[in-house]
Amino acid sequence: MNHDEFVSEVVRRGHELYRDMPWRTSPTPYYVLVSEVMLQQTQAPRVIPKFESFVLTFPNIKALAKASLADVLHEWQGLGYNRRAKYLHETAKAIVAKGKFPRTRAELVSLPGIGENTAGAILAYAYNLPELFIETNIRAVYIAHFFAKKHEVDDSEIRELLKQTIDDKHPREFYWALMDYGTWLKKQGVGPGRSRHYKKQTPLKGSIREVRGQIVRALSRGDLTQDDLYKKIEADHRFDGALTGLIKDKLVTRTGNKLHLTK
Repeated sequence: MNHDEFVSEVVRRGHELYRDMPWRTSPTPYYVLVSEVMLQQTQAPRVIPKFESFVLTFPNIKALAKASLADVLHEWQGLGYNRRAKYLHETAKAIVAKGKFPRTRAELVSLPGIGENTAGAILAYAYNLPELFIETNIRAVYIAHFFAKKHEVDDSEIRELLKQTIDDKHPREFYWALMDYGTWLKKQGVGPGRSRHYKKQTPLKGSIREVRGQIVRALSRGDLTQDDLYKKIEADHRFDGALTGLIKDKLVTRTGNKLHLTK
Protein backbone atom coordinates (compact mmCIF):
# COMPACT_ATOMS: atom_id res chain seq x y z
CA MET A 1 0.00 0.00 0.00
CA ASN A 2 1.42 3.36 -1.03
CA HIS A 3 0.99 6.54 0.97
CA ASP A 4 -1.97 7.86 -1.01
CA GLU A 5 -3.81 4.56 -0.61
CA PHE A 6 -3.04 4.58 3.10
CA VAL A 7 -4.41 8.10 3.57
CA SER A 8 -7.57 7.20 1.65
CA GLU A 9 -8.05 4.14 3.83
CA VAL A 10 -7.57 6.13 7.05
CA VAL A 11 -10.06 8.79 5.92
CA ARG A 12 -12.58 6.13 4.89
CA ARG A 13 -12.23 4.30 8.18
CA GLY A 14 -12.43 7.57 10.05
CA HIS A 15 -15.83 8.33 8.53
CA GLU A 16 -17.09 4.81 9.26
CA LEU A 17 -15.81 4.63 12.82
CA TYR A 18 -16.18 8.25 13.95
CA ARG A 19 -16.84 8.63 17.68
CA ASP A 20 -18.72 11.71 18.83
CA MET A 21 -17.00 13.23 21.87
CA PRO A 22 -17.67 16.52 23.68
CA TRP A 23 -14.16 17.88 23.14
CA ARG A 24 -14.53 17.20 19.41
CA THR A 25 -17.86 19.00 19.20
CA SER A 26 -16.21 22.07 20.70
CA PRO A 27 -12.41 21.77 20.31
CA THR A 28 -11.52 24.92 22.22
CA PRO A 29 -7.97 25.08 23.65
CA TYR A 30 -9.35 24.64 27.17
CA TYR A 31 -11.51 21.64 26.29
CA VAL A 32 -8.65 20.05 24.37
CA LEU A 33 -6.21 20.61 27.25
CA VAL A 34 -8.56 19.03 29.80
CA SER A 35 -9.41 16.07 27.56
CA GLU A 36 -5.79 15.36 26.60
CA VAL A 37 -4.63 15.30 30.21
CA MET A 38 -7.54 13.04 31.14
CA LEU A 39 -6.82 10.74 28.20
CA GLN A 40 -3.12 10.33 29.02
CA GLN A 41 -3.73 7.14 31.01
CA THR A 42 -7.49 6.60 30.82
CA GLN A 43 -9.64 5.28 27.97
CA ALA A 44 -12.18 7.53 26.25
CA PRO A 45 -15.39 5.79 27.46
CA ARG A 46 -14.39 6.46 31.08
CA VAL A 47 -13.21 9.98 30.32
CA ILE A 48 -16.37 11.26 28.59
CA PRO A 49 -18.69 11.46 31.66
CA LYS A 50 -15.85 12.78 33.86
CA PHE A 51 -14.96 15.41 31.27
CA GLU A 52 -18.56 16.58 31.04
CA SER A 53 -18.82 16.86 34.82
CA PHE A 54 -15.41 18.55 35.11
CA VAL A 55 -16.10 21.32 32.58
CA LEU A 56 -19.53 21.88 34.09
CA THR A 57 -17.84 22.54 37.43
CA PHE A 58 -14.90 24.42 35.89
CA PRO A 59 -16.30 25.88 32.64
CA ASN A 60 -13.14 27.73 31.63
CA ILE A 61 -9.46 28.01 32.39
CA LYS A 62 -9.96 30.91 34.81
CA ALA A 63 -12.49 28.94 36.84
CA LEU A 64 -10.08 26.00 37.04
CA ALA A 65 -7.16 28.21 38.03
CA LYS A 66 -9.21 29.91 40.73
CA ALA A 67 -10.42 26.63 42.27
CA SER A 68 -8.62 24.93 45.15
CA LEU A 69 -6.63 21.79 44.44
CA ALA A 70 -8.95 19.97 46.87
CA ASP A 71 -11.95 20.88 44.70
CA VAL A 72 -10.12 19.77 41.56
CA LEU A 73 -9.14 16.44 43.13
CA HIS A 74 -12.73 15.92 44.27
CA GLU A 75 -13.99 16.42 40.72
CA TRP A 76 -11.23 14.18 39.34
CA GLN A 77 -12.38 11.15 41.34
CA GLY A 78 -12.77 8.04 39.18
CA LEU A 79 -9.98 8.87 36.73
CA GLY A 80 -7.02 7.76 38.84
CA TYR A 81 -3.43 9.03 38.60
CA ASN A 82 -4.32 12.07 40.69
CA ARG A 83 -1.02 13.79 39.93
CA ARG A 84 -2.52 14.56 36.53
CA ALA A 85 -5.19 16.67 38.27
CA LYS A 86 -2.50 18.55 40.17
CA TYR A 87 -0.51 19.19 36.98
CA LEU A 88 -3.65 20.33 35.14
CA HIS A 89 -4.47 22.72 37.98
CA GLU A 90 -0.92 24.13 37.99
CA THR A 91 -0.99 24.46 34.21
CA ALA A 92 -4.28 26.38 34.37
CA LYS A 93 -2.80 28.80 36.91
CA ALA A 94 0.31 29.29 34.77
CA ILE A 95 -1.75 30.01 31.64
CA VAL A 96 -4.00 32.49 33.44
CA ALA A 97 -0.96 34.23 34.94
CA LYS A 98 0.53 34.59 31.45
CA GLY A 99 -2.74 35.93 30.11
CA LYS A 100 -3.00 33.78 26.98
CA PHE A 101 -3.20 30.16 25.95
CA PRO A 102 0.07 28.72 24.54
CA ARG A 103 0.26 28.31 20.76
CA THR A 104 3.71 26.73 20.40
CA ARG A 105 5.17 23.38 21.36
CA ALA A 106 7.92 25.03 23.41
CA GLU A 107 5.39 26.97 25.48
CA LEU A 108 3.26 23.88 26.08
CA VAL A 109 6.05 21.51 27.14
CA SER A 110 7.20 24.07 29.70
CA LEU A 111 3.92 23.53 31.56
CA PRO A 112 3.46 20.87 34.29
CA GLY A 113 2.48 17.43 32.99
CA ILE A 114 2.64 18.40 29.29
CA GLY A 115 5.08 16.27 27.30
CA GLU A 116 5.97 16.38 23.62
CA ASN A 117 3.10 14.18 22.47
CA THR A 118 0.46 15.91 24.58
CA ALA A 119 1.73 19.25 23.27
CA GLY A 120 1.46 18.03 19.68
CA ALA A 121 -2.05 16.76 20.26
CA ILE A 122 -3.17 20.08 21.77
CA LEU A 123 -1.78 22.04 18.81
CA ALA A 124 -3.36 19.68 16.28
CA TYR A 125 -6.79 19.53 17.89
CA ALA A 126 -7.13 23.06 19.28
CA TYR A 127 -5.55 24.98 16.40
CA ASN A 128 -5.80 22.48 13.51
CA LEU A 129 -2.01 22.56 13.01
CA PRO A 130 -0.12 19.67 11.34
CA GLU A 131 2.00 19.01 14.43
CA LEU A 132 3.30 15.48 14.90
CA PHE A 133 2.51 13.34 17.92
CA ILE A 134 2.36 9.61 18.57
CA GLU A 135 0.27 7.59 20.98
CA THR A 136 -0.97 4.02 21.22
CA ASN A 137 -3.83 4.21 18.66
CA ILE A 138 -1.63 5.94 16.11
CA ARG A 139 1.02 3.26 16.63
CA ALA A 140 -1.59 0.56 16.01
CA VAL A 141 -2.59 2.02 12.62
CA TYR A 142 0.93 2.51 11.25
CA ILE A 143 2.20 -0.81 12.56
CA ALA A 144 -0.77 -2.63 10.99
CA HIS A 145 -0.18 -1.06 7.57
CA PHE A 146 3.58 -0.64 7.34
CA PHE A 147 5.22 -2.99 9.84
CA ALA A 148 3.11 -6.16 9.65
CA LYS A 149 6.14 -8.44 10.02
CA LYS A 150 8.43 -6.30 12.16
CA HIS A 151 8.83 -6.45 15.92
CA GLU A 152 10.04 -3.63 18.17
CA VAL A 153 9.03 -0.80 15.87
CA ASP A 154 10.58 2.48 16.99
CA ASP A 155 8.53 5.67 17.24
CA SER A 156 11.07 7.41 15.01
CA GLU A 157 10.00 5.10 12.15
CA ILE A 158 6.32 5.85 12.75
CA ARG A 159 7.04 9.55 13.09
CA GLU A 160 8.69 9.65 9.66
CA LEU A 161 5.69 7.94 8.07
CA LEU A 162 3.30 10.25 9.90
CA LYS A 163 5.26 13.23 8.60
CA GLN A 164 4.87 11.93 5.04
CA THR A 165 1.17 11.05 5.27
CA ILE A 166 -0.46 13.63 7.57
CA ASP A 167 -3.18 15.73 5.98
CA ASP A 168 -1.64 19.20 6.22
CA LYS A 169 -4.93 20.92 5.39
CA HIS A 170 -7.12 18.96 7.81
CA PRO A 171 -4.81 17.58 10.53
CA ARG A 172 -7.49 17.65 13.22
CA GLU A 173 -9.84 15.39 11.27
CA PHE A 174 -6.93 13.19 10.15
CA TYR A 175 -5.89 12.56 13.74
CA TRP A 176 -9.49 11.85 14.75
CA ALA A 177 -9.59 9.25 11.97
CA LEU A 178 -6.31 7.70 13.15
CA MET A 179 -7.57 7.54 16.73
CA ASP A 180 -10.90 5.92 15.84
CA TYR A 181 -9.36 3.50 13.36
CA GLY A 182 -6.64 2.59 15.87
CA THR A 183 -9.24 1.91 18.56
CA TRP A 184 -11.07 -0.40 16.16
CA LEU A 185 -7.85 -2.20 15.17
CA LYS A 186 -6.99 -2.89 18.79
CA LYS A 187 -10.41 -4.45 19.32
CA GLN A 188 -9.60 -6.79 16.43
CA GLY A 189 -6.42 -7.87 18.18
CA VAL A 190 -4.08 -5.71 16.11
CA GLY A 191 -2.50 -3.98 19.07
CA PRO A 192 0.53 -1.73 19.36
CA GLY A 193 2.40 -4.39 21.34
CA ARG A 194 5.14 -4.58 18.70
CA SER A 195 6.08 -0.98 19.41
CA ARG A 196 9.39 -0.58 21.23
CA HIS A 197 7.70 2.11 23.35
CA TYR A 198 4.56 0.19 24.28
CA LYS A 199 4.05 -0.29 28.02
CA LYS A 200 1.16 -2.32 29.31
CA GLN A 201 -0.61 -0.56 32.16
CA THR A 202 -0.15 -2.33 35.47
CA PRO A 203 -3.34 -3.63 37.13
CA LEU A 204 -5.01 -1.29 39.60
CA LYS A 205 -6.11 -4.08 41.92
CA GLY A 206 -3.53 -4.72 44.61
CA SER A 207 -1.37 -1.73 43.69
CA ILE A 208 -0.18 1.28 45.69
CA ARG A 209 -2.09 3.34 43.13
CA GLU A 210 -5.33 1.71 44.31
CA VAL A 211 -4.75 2.77 47.91
CA ARG A 212 -3.70 6.28 46.84
CA GLY A 213 -7.05 6.63 45.09
CA GLN A 214 -8.91 5.36 48.15
CA ILE A 215 -7.13 7.87 50.38
CA VAL A 216 -7.93 10.80 48.09
CA ARG A 217 -11.54 9.65 47.82
CA ALA A 218 -11.90 9.41 51.61
CA LEU A 219 -10.30 12.81 52.24
CA SER A 220 -12.46 14.44 49.58
CA ARG A 221 -15.35 13.92 52.02
CA GLY A 222 -13.58 15.67 54.90
CA ASP A 223 -10.47 15.83 57.09
CA LEU A 224 -9.46 12.73 59.03
CA THR A 225 -6.85 11.63 61.52
CA GLN A 226 -4.42 9.06 60.19
CA ASP A 227 -5.96 6.33 62.35
CA ASP A 228 -9.49 7.16 61.19
CA LEU A 229 -8.33 7.27 57.58
CA TYR A 230 -6.68 3.87 57.94
CA LYS A 231 -9.89 2.37 59.33
CA LYS A 232 -12.14 4.06 56.78
CA ILE A 233 -10.41 2.60 53.75
CA GLU A 234 -9.65 -0.75 55.40
CA ALA A 235 -6.03 -0.32 54.38
CA ASP A 236 -3.22 -2.86 54.54
CA HIS A 237 0.56 -2.81 54.31
CA ARG A 238 0.33 -0.46 51.28
CA PHE A 239 -1.16 2.36 53.36
CA ASP A 240 2.04 3.96 54.68
CA GLY A 241 3.71 4.01 51.27
CA ALA A 242 0.60 5.40 49.59
CA LEU A 243 0.11 8.15 52.17
CA THR A 244 3.79 9.10 52.16
CA GLY A 245 3.71 9.38 48.38
CA LEU A 246 0.61 11.57 48.40
CA ILE A 247 2.17 13.93 50.96
CA LYS A 248 5.40 14.05 48.97
CA ASP A 249 3.43 14.87 45.81
CA LYS A 250 1.65 17.65 47.78
CA LEU A 251 -1.75 16.13 47.10
CA VAL A 252 -2.36 15.53 50.82
CA THR A 253 -1.35 17.82 53.69
CA ARG A 254 -1.05 17.13 57.41
CA THR A 255 -2.22 19.94 59.72
CA GLY A 256 -1.91 19.08 63.40
CA ASN A 257 -3.30 15.59 63.79
CA LYS A 258 -5.55 15.84 60.73
CA LEU A 259 -4.96 14.92 57.10
CA HIS A 260 -6.70 16.77 54.29
CA LEU A 261 -6.47 17.30 50.56
CA THR A 262 -4.11 20.17 49.76
CA LYS A 263 -6.04 23.40 49.44
